[in-house]
Amino acid sequence: MQALDGARAHIRNISLENIAGLAKDRFGDASVIPLWFGEGDVPAPAFIGEAMNRAIAAGHVFYTHQNGIPELRETLAAYLSGLGAQPVGPERITVTASGMNAIMLALTLICEAGDNIVAVNPVWPNTGGMASLLGAEVRSVRMDAGPAGWTLDPAKLAASLDDRTRAVFFASPGNPTGAMVPLEVQAAVLKLCRERGVWLIADEVYNRLAFGLSSAPTILDIAEPEDRLIVINSFSKSWAMTGWRLGWMVHPPSLGPTLAMLTQYTTSGVTTFLQHAGVAAIREGEPFVASRPGSSSDRARRASCGPASAARRMSCARPCSDWRRRSRRAARRGSDQIAFDAALHAPLEDHSIAAPGCQAFDELEVFHRRSKFAGRLHRAVPLAAFPARCGPMRPDAAVRIGFGDLADFQTAPAEGRSGRLQ
Repeated sequence: MQALDGARAHIRNISLENIAGLAKDRFGDASVIPLWFGEGDVPAPAFIGEAMNRAIAAGHVFYTHQNGIPELRETLAAYLSGLGAQPVGPERITVTASGMNAIMLALTLICEAGDNIVAVNPVWPNTGGMASLLGAEVRSVRMDAGPAGWTLDPAKLAASLDDRTRAVFFASPGNPTGAMVPLEVQAAVLKLCRERGVWLIADEVYNRLAFGLSSAPTILDIAEPEDRLIVINSFSKSWAMTGWRLGWMVHPPSLGPTLAMLTQYTTSGVTTFLQHAGVAAIREGEPFVASRPGSSSDRARRASCGPASAARRMSCARPCSDWRRRSRRAARRGSDQIAFDAALHAPLEDHSIAAPGCQAFDELEVFHRRSKFAGRLHRAVPLAAFPARCGPMRPDAAVRIGFGDLADFQTAPAEGRSGRLQ
C-alpha cells in the first residue's frame, strides 16, 4: 500500500504524458539540446534582473495586492492600450504566477465537474490537463491545414458546443502551429460565444512574435469590457523570462474581486520583487522584444517551407508566428535561431536533440524531420525510434518541420551527418 493510493482516483489517473514527461529526466544534462518547451536559452535582459535586485534591496519582499501591485497593473494597462486599438484599464488586469497560473484561475472560475471546454487544436496540452484536473471534459476542434496556413472554421466550432459547454479556448499565435487567427474569425468566435453564453479564453502569449508585424491581432480590439472573455499573457516568451513564472490576465472589471479571492486561496499573490522586475521589463524592454522575430529566422522559415511545399504527397502550412527557441550554440557560429523541432532523441555531433513526440500536442502527430541544406527532406531519426503508440500516420496527419539556420548541422563532419542523421 502506497500513500498515493489515498489520493483522488481521478488525479491518479492523469499522467504526465506530454512535453514535461520527456523533459523531466533530462534537465541539466549538458549532452542534450533541449527543444522540448517553448523556451530559448537566451536569458532575460540584464536590466530585468537588476530591477529585481533593487526591489529586494528596497524591501519589496512582503505580501501585496492579490491582483498585483498597482504599479505593474498600471504599466501593463498602458502597454496594452498602446499596442492595441482599444484602451485597457488597470481594473481589468490581474497579475499571475505565470501564464499557466492564469489559465488555472480562469478555468477554476468557469468550470466544474461535468462541464466541457472546447479547445481549438493543434494546441499546447496544459490547458486540457488543467480542465481534466477540474473534472471537465475536453473537446477538440481541429484547424484545417493547407498551403495558406492553419485556418479555423467557426461553423465547426459552433457544432461542437452543447448545453454543458462552459468555455472555448484558442491560442493565437498558436503553439505548435505558429498560426494566427484573423481578427474577422476571432470576431465570429466572439459572436458565437456571446450568443451561447459561453466564456472565451484567448491565449496571446506569443502575440509579439509575429513575422512582419509588431504584434499579432488581438481580440481585445473588438471586445467589450464586460464580455465573457479572458485573455492570457505572460512574460515568458517575448521577454525571455520562462523561469521567472510571471504572467497576467485581462478580464471583465467585475471579476477583479473574485480573482483576488481565488489568488488568495491558491498562491496568496505573486512574488512582490518579481512584479517590480516585470515593471522594468515592460518599460525598458521594447527594443529587446522588437528584435525577437528577426529577418534571418524568416529566411530560415522560407528555406524550410520551400522544399516541404515541393514534396510529393505533402502540403506545407507556413507558420505566421516566430515561436522558436533561440540557440546560443548556433548563434556563436553566426546563425540566428533553431526552431522547436519534433523528435525524441536524435544524435547531433556529441549531443542529442530532445523535443516533443507525437502525443505532446493533442491531435498534432509530429514526426521530426530536418530540412537538409541541400534542400531535400530526410528523417533525422529512424522511424523505429518513435514510440509504438504513434502507429501509422493518418492521411491528414501533420508533420512539423523545424526551421532555423542550420550552421550547427552543416559544420558536422560529412561522415557524421551520413551515419547519424540520415
